[in-house]
Amino acid sequence: MAKTRDSGKEAVATHAQAGAVRSAETEIAEFLDKAKTIQRTPGSEGRLIFALDATMSRQPTWDQACHIQAEMFTEASHIGGLQIKLVFFRGFGECKSSRWFASGADLAKAMAGISCQGGRTQIRKVLSATISAAESEKVAALVYVGDCMEEDVDNLCDKAGQLGLMGVPMFLFQEGRDPVAERAFREMARLTKGAYCPFDVGSARQLAELLKAVAVYASGGSKALTALEKSGDNGARLLLSQLKS
Repeated sequence: MAKTRDSGKEAVATHAQAGAVRSAETEIAEFLDKAKTIQRTPGSEGRLIFALDATMSRQPTWDQACHIQAEMFTEASHIGGLQIKLVFFRGFGECKSSRWFASGADLAKAMAGISCQGGRTQIRKVLSATISAAESEKVAALVYVGDCMEEDVDNLCDKAGQLGLMGVPMFLFQEGRDPVAERAFREMARLTKGAYCPFDVGSARQLAELLKAVAVYASGGSKALTALEKSGDNGARLLLSQLKS
């Protein structure tokens, strides 16, 4: 009987693992399906705002982002270049916005000098900074990477709605699955006609691939993605599969 019970437990565990895999695949598919509906604003190609939660729990992801943004620049440079404005928040009420960087090395140097500090989220300030930037120059998209949300969701959605009217979609990447943050991020993505996608430590490589594909798409559209896909890039392949009608 003990052996039978053990077999039953193994079957349940296997079923749960399979369900988790299917769920992750579904989330990625939904993200990519959303991405194909985004219409780029003429003249906004290659200009992204890269926003990061730099509170204490985010240090590992911050370190990953330093490498990922360099890859984004490298891929986009093949088809016309990329400009990135870094926006981050940390500590007690600190939220800063950088100049536009056209070099991955310059942005990496700036990021290397920033340490994560404990504090609450300040996503509202990120949205306000993006609105201000979009009022003076064309912005292709806002990319946000974070894990939680500790603010009034209605205020955030009001700001997101303004970005939607300005034609600036949000690509929101959530580490982990905090349910409060997930609901807020999904709604902001909907309001801006953007996309939401969760990730974890195990899918960090996929996050990098998708971000590179987003950067290349912002710079050169589907033709640029096709060239990237031919080089064997998995993120470009996934995105292209959804862009094709």
